[in-house]
Amino acid sequence: MSATPNSTIQSILKELPTLVSVAVVETETGMPLAFHSNVADFDVETAAAYNTEVVKAKLKALSALKLNQKIQDILLTLTDQLHLLKLSPDGGKFIYLAVNAKDTNLAMARNILKGHADVLN
Repeated sequence: MSATPNSTIQSILKELPTLVSVAVVETETGMPLAFHSNVADFDVETAAAYNTEVVKAKLKALSALKLNQKIQDILLTLTDQLHLLKLSPDGGKFIYLAVNAKDTNLAMARNILKGHADVLN
């Protein structure tokens, strides 16, 4: 079973309706393929572009260190938000999720993203 970027966004919204923002991003270009934000002034496209650089930098670091590892997820902990980046199995896309730290259980958010990233096509 596989999922499209749009269906992935809709499913995550059902599971985390209070999220700040969510996007499915193409790793190579940094372009969001689908996104949603519950905060009017949250620029998802800019966030996607900068978070793509984070993913690419970590992939380069793994290669330079000759670590035979795959990225499970990347967590950025801000003052009052958690930002999670979860790559698809082939690494061609990633899900970017921003949530309020006080509203969201980190383990639950990671589990939700894992299920969706695993079937993202």
